[in-house]
Amino acid sequence: MKVTLSGTELAATLVVVIVSAASAVAAQQIAESPTELVRRTVQREVAASEADAKVMFLDRKETPHGSQTKLIVETREGMAGMVIAANDQPLPEEQRRAEIARLAGMVNNPERLNKKQKSEKEDAERITRIVKALPDAFLYEPDGTEVGSQEIGKAGAELIRLMFHPNPKYSPPSRVEQVLTGMRGCILIDASQHRIAKIDGTLLKDVSFGWGLFGHLDQGGHFLVEQGEVIPGDWELTRMSLSLTGRVLLFKSLNIKSDEVFSNFRTAPADMNFAQGVELLKKQEAELVEKQQKAETGNPK
Repeated sequence: MKVTLSGTELAATLVVVIVSAASAVAAQQIAESPTELVRRTVQREVAASEADAKVMFLDRKETPHGSQTKLIVETREGMAGMVIAANDQPLPEEQRRAEIARLAGMVNNPERLNKKQKSEKEDAERITRIVKALPDAFLYEPDGTEVGSQEIGKAGAELIRLMFHPNPKYSPPSRVEQVLTGMRGCILIDASQHRIAKIDGTLLKDVSFGWGLFGHLDQGGHFLVEQGEVIPGDWELTRMSLSLTGRVLLFKSLNIKSDEVFSNFRTAPADMNFAQGVELLKKQEAELVEKQQKAETGNPK
C-alpha cells in the first residue's frame, strides 16, 4: 500500500526522525561511562601521536627569569628549534649569529643529533606511558560541559568535563607512572573526536617519579596542559603550565615554574630531514627580522 504524506505530515515525520536520532546519540553517550570515554580517548590520542603529520610553530616560554620565543619545526629526524626573541624583543645581531652557528653545529655533528633524537624519543615514550595509564590510574566523575575554543579543543565544540582523583586500586608499573598516584583535577574531552582538550592537575601529596633522574615532587605542585585543533584534522599542544618543587637524586633541589604557549601553527613537509628543517627556520627567521625592520622604519612593504 502506497502512503502519500502532506507537507505538514512530512515535516512532522522529519522532526520525529531527527529527535529519535538525537535521542539515540544521547543514549549512546550516556551509556558510555566516564572511564570508557577516557579509555577510548586515550586510544585515539596514542594513535594520533604516531601520525606522520609535521608542523611549524612558535613556542613562547615564560619563567621567573623572563621569556624566550623559539621558532620550531618538526622533521623526520626530530624537532629543530631556533631562538628568535628574548623578553619579546628580537635577539641582538651577535646572539642571532650565535644561534645560527649552534644549529649549524648540530647539523654537522651526527653524534649530537643522535643524542638529541634519543632524548626526544625517551621523552615521547614517557609521555605515552603516562597517557596510557590515565583510564586506570584515576576514578572519574562527570562535571558538566564547556564550549571549546581554538586553543582548547575545537572552536564551538562541546567538551565534557570530568573530575578525577586517584584510584586506590591502581598499582603503577614503574616510577614513571608513580606521579599519578597523588594527583587530582579535571580533564576536558571532545567526545565526538575522542581527543583531550585540557588536563588540569594538582598534587595531593609528595610523590616519587622516575624520569631517568629519581626524586620526588612536593605536595601542592600544579600542571596544566591544553591542546586544540589548530589545523583542520590536526590537534597540537597549545599551552603547558608547570609549578613544581621537589628534589632530584635525593639531594638536588627542583623548582620549576613556567608557562609555555604554542601558536602560529603551519603545516610542514612530512619528509623533511633535520638539515632541511634548519634551513627552513633560517629562512623564516630572516623574513621575520626583515618584517620587524620595515615596521620600525615605517615601511611595511
